[in-house]
Amino acid sequence: MTEELIQLTGANPAACMSCGKCSAVCPAFSRMEIPPHRFAALARKGQLAKLAETEGIFLCLSCYACSQRCPRGVEPARISEAARLYRLRTGVNRFIPEQLSALNDPSLPGQAAAAAFRKYRR
Repeated sequence: MTEELIQLTGANPAACMSCGKCSAVCPAFSRMEIPPHRFAALARKGQLAKLAETEGIFLCLSCYACSQRCPRGVEPARISEAARLYRLRTGVNRFIPEQLSALNDPSLPGQAAAAAFRKYRR
């Protein structure tokens, strides 16, 4: 499953040289258990499930700043997305439709709620 999800993302974890530039630019880095520059190493070792167990993958803003900063085109954001998909496909959903109204924040635009629902529930 790990190889299949990485292949679907188009990420290239083998190219990572662990320079840390992706972590340096990540706005959520300080709250993640595993920093973005370690995503590729875990994916390369077939340990996507270990990354998927962390709550930090749900803090990823999908801004792709890490992917833009990477000098080798590794795409850490796509690896994070693969870990989220792995976790969601194995039965852990962050949002349950019936509970969505309780999570509503009137200060957020409706598009943000729709994007979060799409991101965290597949």
